[in-house]
Amino acid sequence: MIIRVKEIRGRCPVYKGGEKIVIEGPEIVLEKTDKLCIHALATILHYIVALREGVDPVKLGLAKKGKKAYIQCLDPGEPYTNGGTVIFEVSQS
Repeated sequence: MIIRVKEIRGRCPVYKGGEKIVIEGPEIVLEKTDKLCIHALATILHYIVALREGVDPVKLGLAKKGKKAYIQCLDPGEPYTNGGTVIFEVSQS
């Protein structure tokens, strides 16, 4: 699976845009992963096993249509924090 930074709303201290996280089976492939944020990981872990096993992202409420899922970081950004939220696009490859 490939989890790619699709959009950043506000300021993220880790991601700048376009970075990816690569998952093969239960493993995060560090050699193919650009960056990994522990705050983003918290959100990703909720859905990644179901998506990896082929559950439809639309049925999970993670997309309006298609096979790609969209999830976001937990940081709400301004005016609540100095950070920002990152939107991730999740695909099978």
